[in-house]
Amino acid sequence: MSDVDWKPDILGPGYAQAVLDLGTDPDGEGVAEAVLVRREPQPDDPPPGGVVLYVHGFTDYFFQTALADFFAGRGLAFYALDLRKCGRARRPGQTAHYVSDLGLYDEEMDRALAIVTEAHPGRPVIVAAHSTGGLIIALWQHRRNAAGATAPVAGLVMNSPWLDLQGGWTARGPLTQALRVMGKVRPFGRLNPRPGCYGGTLHVSGTGEWDFDTDLKPLAGFPVTFGWLHAIRRAHARLHRGLEVGVPTLVLRSTRSHLALQYSEASDHADCVLDTAQIGRWAPSLGGQVTDVTVADARHDVFLSIPDSRARAYAALEAWLGEHRLVTA
Repeated sequence: MSDVDWKPDILGPGYAQAVLDLGTDPDGEGVAEAVLVRREPQPDDPPPGGVVLYVHGFTDYFFQTALADFFAGRGLAFYALDLRKCGRARRPGQTAHYVSDLGLYDEEMDRALAIVTEAHPGRPVIVAAHSTGGLIIALWQHRRNAAGATAPVAGLVMNSPWLDLQGGWTARGPLTQALRVMGKVRPFGRLNPRPGCYGGTLHVSGTGEWDFDTDLKPLAGFPVTFGWLHAIRRAHARLHRGLEVGVPTLVLRSTRSHLALQYSEASDHADCVLDTAQIGRWAPSLGGQVTDVTVADARHDVFLSIPDSRARAYAALEAWLGEHRLVTA
């Protein structure tokens, strides 16, 4: 692992990236790669006593440098992983974010964990994730725990994890049944949900504060495919049967959802993507050491919320890190 080829990242000075070759894509879309991003140590950073590995959600990639700075300021070296076909790792001709089974992500998760562990031997690792990333890391860590390999992961931080399909009974029942067929016969076929307003609440062109790359994170989102959503629903079903990730887990979510497609002032003060009540319902299914915290007026990404809510989210995270002795500075 010591021969990892770090090069300048798209975020500019202070960040580097390494491409992880994953070989032939099992889903038939060429060569699969993931990209590991590293926040470079800064002169004012305290010595790292631990590590954070961050995983993004759907229609997303790592750009949240304030989150990286927060962790680094508390003695936690920061890395982020753009998964195969996502963000920096998507290659021409590949379907954005497509996998037929979330278990395929275990390969890049294991590779990334090995790299950060070698770079910081003996240090605990916190795996943090947002939305779909939360579902991915829950299943990955459950499998690791079942195999008796929990270490060096010492905790999970889940920012609005996607633990069930939002919407009514039709979406969670008949649609899920139909996906069993469509996911096999037309895996790359597209559903056509109307785009919501969430992207505009984050970007500087709307009501947000962040100037992210809208090619990597389109404001209207990427298309949803039958095969990918079928993989998501199988993952949901496994989680609903109960997992045991084996480590302390923090779940952060907004106090309320506002799933309207058209923007209103309420869109900036609620989760516009997921049903936060569902997150609360299923959070205990992650294991026996779950702390579920609601954040008033938070957006779907609680760390990209309006300033007051964002401060509350960071305060909750800091309190949890301290409680579990994961802060070293």
